[in-house]
Amino acid sequence: MTPSTAPHRTIPAEDILHAREKLVLNHFHDEVRQDWDDVLATFPHPHYELIASMTVHDGDGDVRGYYDETRTAFPDQDHEIIALRHSADAVIVEFWLLGTHLGPLGKIPATGGKHRTRMTAYFIFDEHENLVTERIYFDQLTILKQVLAGLDKKDPRDLVTLGRAVIGMLGMAGEAPDARLLETTEPDL
Repeated sequence: MTPSTAPHRTIPAEDILHAREKLVLNHFHDEVRQDWDDVLATFPHPHYELIASMTVHDGDGDVRGYYDETRTAFPDQDHEIIALRHSADAVIVEFWLLGTHLGPLGKIPATGGKHRTRMTAYFIFDEHENLVTERIYFDQLTILKQVLAGLDKKDPRDLVTLGRAVIGMLGMAGEAPDARLLETTEPDL
């Protein structure tokens, strides 16, 4: 197979790109509305990969748990799309994720701080044009720095929150990465 005809380099027809883009934009819109049934309907089998934390959420129940955890932590979560691009098998979206930390995020207690974090999500499609994965890349430290920045280091209550946040972060740091994200194979280019 010559490089110009390799399947991973063939961009689909305009109508397929348009359909993918519409699905992805609806997915984003429904996440902000917190209409989980509509978001999950964009996948035949919901599957999220969060590269920063090396975690996978697979299947309806697991993904709903992920939604519940993140919206408990950031009930006002929203986004601002920066750019949307197409590849042979994916829609790639650069965006700002925004939210106010009003509930626990894993083992990190609420700080009341706001964040605006630049992210990239790959919405990956299979050969039948089914969305099979949303793979998200971001820097966790960017979020943590922002949500902790508003704590008053002279206020004893905020110092307690900061201490609990550090203990929570350390507790989460010991979690093993999902093996599905570690076991990769080099593509035949």
